[in-house]
Amino acid sequence: MVLILSFLKLHCVKVMSEPERTSALGYEAAGAIFAIVIGSMLHFTFELSGHQPIVGVFSAVNESVWEHLKLGFWPASVWALIEYRSIKKSTNNFLFAKTVGIYLIPIVIPILFYSYTAVIGESVLVIDILTFVVAVIVGQLVSYKLLTHRELPNILSKISIVALVLLGVAFVLFTLYPPHLPLFRDPVTGEYGITSLVHSI
Repeated sequence: MVLILSFLKLHCVKVMSEPERTSALGYEAAGAIFAIVIGSMLHFTFELSGHQPIVGVFSAVNESVWEHLKLGFWPASVWALIEYRSIKKSTNNFLFAKTVGIYLIPIVIPILFYSYTAVIGESVLVIDILTFVVAVIVGQLVSYKLLTHRELPNILSKISIVALVLLGVAFVLFTLYPPHLPLFRDPVTGEYGITSLVHSI
């Protein structure tokens, strides 16, 4: 572990200037707002579309915890593509930073959700919304820290691409064919994903 940390400290190519840091912070702050606003809209788009499966892949199709994780993943991923053209060259560890930040959103949400519901015994809409907001902010803050950190080994970028694609595939696959586990169960209807709708078409 000591050798790994030493290597990471020595493997630095570029130290960002203050204007570059400020620009990165601005993009990450804008990204948080973008993800929160678009993610909130995605909560309703499936129903508004008349339950179209293709829309359901990117929207919440029910009230399960899993479906709410997509509300942060897709907007944050879209924002990462926007940032790629704007700040990739002026920041460090871009792919790794964005992947870690995006992964943190679906990690933080269930941690906070199951923690507070275990204490009070039920879910509360206002707290659920705050949980989503906090998760997005955490993801963007960590992303900023990594974007402005000294350059890390390039292998992390290659791993990040694979990890991000796998998570995206999981969201698509488990929306259409969800495992019958508590994470995927709609507490309101008791149903899972949009399996019944897909197979009825």
